Amino acid sequence: MEIFAGTSDVLAPELMSGLARYRHRVFVEKLGWDLACQGGLEYDQFDRPDTLYMGARRDDGDGGLVGTARLLPTHRPYLLGEVFPQLMGSSPLPEAADVWELSRFAAVDFQATGAGPMRQFSSPVAVTLLREVIALAASEGVQRLITVSPLGVERLLRRAGFLAHRAAPPVLVDGHPVFACWIEVQGACSD
Repeated sequence: MEIFAGTSDVLAPELMSGLARYRHRVFVEKLGWDLACQGGLEYDQFDRPDTLYMGARRDDGDGGLVGTARLLPTHRPYLLGEVFPQLMGSSPLPEAADVWELSRFAAVDFQATGAGPMRQFSSPVAVTLLREVIALAASEGVQRLITVSPLGVERLLRRAGFLAHRAAPPVLVDGHPVFACWIEVQGACSD
């Protein structure tokens, strides 16, 4: 598996459109999220020039995408702060250069048998990609990540050795329980 990272001005345009197609396939087609998309590409207002992307692709010759992640510092607009602030409960929204949001995280190999969107969180690809996300965040001076996650992710993260916990109790969003999840970057996971 090959891991790559960069902003939209560093990553090749075809790789950026591949990430957007992959996100559409995972979040819209498989998970059924109601997201505004055009031409099978999933972009939103948080896909900006300063957005940092990570991805994973197979190294078997075809280089098909098997994972993606988006990182945004919380001192600029980000998904949790703008769209899901209720997930923080009575806690203040993160707003710091050393706290980043991890969003649009997915690790689904559509060529693998039995691949499903919820199985992604415990897959070896997901664990590897998340370890790389944390390493990249640490190299940027990030202390913590915050995510909007479906219920159950916290247990899977802990099982994989990541230091993760809820920011507040889960909330129903479009009939699905989701929560804001902290992931510690410094000393984040055990090997």
